[in-house]
Amino acid sequence: MEYVSPEGLRLDGRRPMEMRQIRAEIGAVSKADGSAIFEMGNTKVIAAVYGPREVQNRSQQISSHALVRCEYCMANFSTGDRMRKSKGDRRSTEISLVIRQTMEACILTHLLPRSQIDIYVQVLQADGGTRSACINAATLALADAGIPMRDLVTSCSAGYLNSTPLLDLNYVEDSAGGPDVTLGILPKLDKVTLLQVNFCVLFSPYFL
Repeated sequence: MEYVSPEGLRLDGRRPMEMRQIRAEIGAVSKADGSAIFEMGNTKVIAAVYGPREVQNRSQQISSHALVRCEYCMANFSTGDRMRKSKGDRRSTEISLVIRQTMEACILTHLLPRSQIDIYVQVLQADGGTRSACINAATLALADAGIPMRDLVTSCSAGYLNSTPLLDLNYVEDSAGGPDVTLGILPKLDKVTLLQVNFCVLFSPYFL
């Protein structure tokens, strides 16, 4: 399959190093302390933050800093696949951990000892780059909640298909099986807070 035309255009009309259109809305969930909707092209994510508040389970209370929790899920209508797995599946658990660790790297948790911050992220529409969109949405929701942070995390993905580097992969490109990377940075501090690389290595049985 040809992902970049001879004219240098991708399937959705973008150039290889061109990002999709971005849209953000703050305060989308009225009952949350902070919330945001973040869109990257056709990918749409909503994030809600509750806290800092009293730790619900006293055994998890940390005297030196805040406890950060994160829950990620995909809405049943987010893709054409109606057999969407529940929020407790392995992939959801792994992405929840990635988002939590990325947010912990930017939150000044030591300023909020003995407290709890809950981050809820849901994919409303999936068309590639959901991990980056979730991180961007969570960052905006934390800022909306007034949570003290070192910097705002910004995230994007990139891949390599048919010998061509591509920025901000959509679903078709992301599903093509080429190597891809998801990056999260703290722009003001010039630091990397997330770096995930995915690629497949095919082994021939003749070399085993």
